[in-house]
Amino acid sequence: MLPCFSYLTEHTGFRGTIKNSPRDFVVTELEVPELFLRGTRAELLQKTSEAPPAQSSLCPREPKKRRTEPPGPAAPGCPRDAAPGPPGRGPSRAGGGCAASPGSNEREGDSDLQSGLGEAPVLESLLGRPVSELLNKFACDVKDAWGLGNNADAAAGEFSLGPRLDKKIRADLHSAVRQKYPFLVTVTKDNEMIVKGNPDYRELCQLVTEKETSDFFKFLDAKLENSTFSFEPDGNKEHRKTVHHFINRKFGKLLETKSFTVTDVNDQPNMSIMVRFREKSLSRKRCAGGFQVKQDVYTDFSYTGIKDKKAITLQPMVVKKVTPERLKEIGSKMEKKGMKIYNIRPAYQHLRLGQLKGNHFDIVVRHLQHHSHDSSADLKERISEAVESVKTKGFVNYYGPQRFGQGQIVQTDQIGLALLNEKTVKAVKLFFTPEDTDDPVNNAKRYFLQTEDAKGTLVMLPEFKVREKMLLRALNRYGVNHEGCTKGWLNIPHSLRIFYVHAYCSKIWNEAASYRLKTYGSKVVEGDLVFLEENDESISLNDKVHVVTASEESANKYSIYQVVLPMVGHSIKYPSNKVGQWYHERLSKDELELCKFRVSPLQLNIPGCYRLILKKVQNLSYFLESSEKETKIEDNHLNDLKVSLHISFDLDPSCYATVFLREIMKCDF
Repeated sequence: MLPCFSYLTEHTGFRGTIKNSPRDFVVTELEVPELFLRGTRAELLQKTSEAPPAQSSLCPREPKKRRTEPPGPAAPGCPRDAAPGPPGRGPSRAGGGCAASPGSNEREGDSDLQSGLGEAPVLESLLGRPVSELLNKFACDVKDAWGLGNNADAAAGEFSLGPRLDKKIRADLHSAVRQKYPFLVTVTKDNEMIVKGNPDYRELCQLVTEKETSDFFKFLDAKLENSTFSFEPDGNKEHRKTVHHFINRKFGKLLETKSFTVTDVNDQPNMSIMVRFREKSLSRKRCAGGFQVKQDVYTDFSYTGIKDKKAITLQPMVVKKVTPERLKEIGSKMEKKGMKIYNIRPAYQHLRLGQLKGNHFDIVVRHLQHHSHDSSADLKERISEAVESVKTKGFVNYYGPQRFGQGQIVQTDQIGLALLNEKTVKAVKLFFTPEDTDDPVNNAKRYFLQTEDAKGTLVMLPEFKVREKMLLRALNRYGVNHEGCTKGWLNIPHSLRIFYVHAYCSKIWNEAASYRLKTYGSKVVEGDLVFLEENDESISLNDKVHVVTASEESANKYSIYQVVLPMVGHSIKYPSNKVGQWYHERLSKDELELCKFRVSPLQLNIPGCYRLILKKVQNLSYFLESSEKETKIEDNHLNDLKVSLHISFDLDPSCYATVFLREIMKCDF
């Protein structure tokens, strides 16, 4: 696994086997806060038909929020003075959000913000409380100006959220600001995010009630295909015409409107305006007769983490465009495929990789033995010593073998390096390198390398090899040359494409961590990078990473548990000691420059991040059990019994249980 890498602890360890069966390795994803769940959610139990068990970094970013939940009645603390609404349409409020949509009795966020209790809302967690409070004041000022009719003052006002270099964080902020303050808009100028009043929101508020305005912008932001939005019944034809013109003028490329007859609250016929998204030309294809036929819309699953293959894994998933009732209907079919769906309930947003809080592990280590060099007769003492040592000191936070394709002839990091070097043909050949087995998949790969016949290989491959087929379709069309292979890689979803690059970056990090510990040990030295626990989320990640000075080293100011190493990328800083020099030499060996982590032809952009060298486990418990008698072992005589170690613990996101077990057992798997 990690044959030449460092150990943190000095105990002797022991031997054993893991993953004898899926039941020996149970992973339960720690619950994503309900605040972040938004689509239909199903939790999947993989590799088993049994019921789930009873137990339940610096790289991840906060999840994005979409405006599909009921907004609060106004910006917290802002005045809610009523303003005249359009003639015949009832009162309208100037500025803020509106009451919760039908079926909801709660307004999310207000009470927590005002009392300071509970989890921080997404916007506050992204900005930090000081900036969040200033933004709230700005929102109130805009609302007040609109309420007083000072449209010019409201339009001229701006509030800066500061420079945000990370594109993902900017996207999260754009969405979070719109969600909390639908009457505001955000724009980006040279990476600086600016917040202003939304004149379109204000203008529509003059035509319809504010609740309708807020609901309309929710509909607009959600962008759900085949969804519609209807305004309240309106018997004034001229007024309806004005609303039609407003929507067509502002959103005509995206939306279309029509009036239709409805029954109002008095059971009288009336007219209402319905809005829907224009059908995209990409969703249709032309058949032989010249007519356009709508293509199938595929269902998307989203999740927060990738789990072990040989294991029982439990995790939340959000399924787009599938109702809870439909999921319940197909439950029995899913069980036949080794998956069980349970705890089905509605959600309002997809999940993203890295959004999880961590994982809980329940693991059984079987065939316990001493190491060959260990002459001790007390195996129980060896196990207890090992577990307690790692519980106290932690472990080296290496990326585990799953990251690189354990046991494969070509590992994922090799493909990632080829992509970074823009050697797309080499990357394709590595991708199709077969294993030493005689099965349809590897026979198809072997055939492709021998013939470069993409079309023939497509026929040979089983349907479930989706990535391979995506790549081959492009190669069949464009050829197995640099241009064709580049287009082939672009035919694979970005999340899968960049997975290989991240594997390479992870390999470099593993090697850097090993070098750092061998060179300096557990002492924090000048030039190290340490992560400062800053509560102000408006501070950039680079500003939270501090370079240790000579005086700070002498004063032992920092702990080894604060030391981070960079994941290579174009926007990170390196240690200013021997470790930084090691990075330069290591990347040069692979023909990579430090600025080479933008690969435009492949749409790859790797800014980099930081990862703590050491990690500690939480909620650790363990016991020894006889596999014959199923009773706990209370004495020290283990050598004559078939015993297993049952161990349970929690790990933070992106930490590997196999790496934790490696540190305990002092052996590779």
